[in-house]
Amino acid sequence: MDSRTSDPNARTRLASTADNGLKIVIVGGFGVGKTTMVRSVSEIRPLNTEETMTQAGVGVDETTGVEAKSTTTVAFDFGRISLNEQMVLYLFGAPGQERFWFLWDRLFSGTLGAVVLVDPRRIADSWYAIDRLEHHGTPFIVARNNFGDPVHSLDQIRDALTLPEDVPLIDCDVRERESSKNVLIALVDHLYALSHAREKNQ
Repeated sequence: MDSRTSDPNARTRLASTADNGLKIVIVGGFGVGKTTMVRSVSEIRPLNTEETMTQAGVGVDETTGVEAKSTTTVAFDFGRISLNEQMVLYLFGAPGQERFWFLWDRLFSGTLGAVVLVDPRRIADSWYAIDRLEHHGTPFIVARNNFGDPVHSLDQIRDALTLPEDVPLIDCDVRERESSKNVLIALVDHLYALSHAREKNQ
């Protein structure tokens, strides 16, 4: 296991050669795995704003499919990962419940790209995230977080979310560091492809 994730007190120094920092937001429905993704991939101890769920959320938060969840993010999660000696990603995990969506627009400020996590058991929970990203003109990719055997194919998920073909849709398991890292690499590759396409069209 990677020592950066096995030791909660571990710290990884930022390389002196790092000169390209990208702000990335991870969004999706309640309980889809955003906090887990930040925790699994961050090379520093992540900042979490998780609080214990109370009776105040009963009837307000939609918990179908995640009834066992006992904590929730009330502001955002923050982590950092260096993809190479030059490129560093600063990760912000957005809260999933509808009552905290007002925070999203501020989190999107200065964001170069986003990951939309999808729970294949609750695909509709991802619609709002996609709508807000498209509203802000923020490039994004979609990652299906596998909770056991897939219920729907990736093509079915693309159809259900009416995703254009040029939006990458991939599989992941956010509990695994390499899987989460591959999602972030896919997003960076997508951002570069979009940048090169714009340059060609100028």
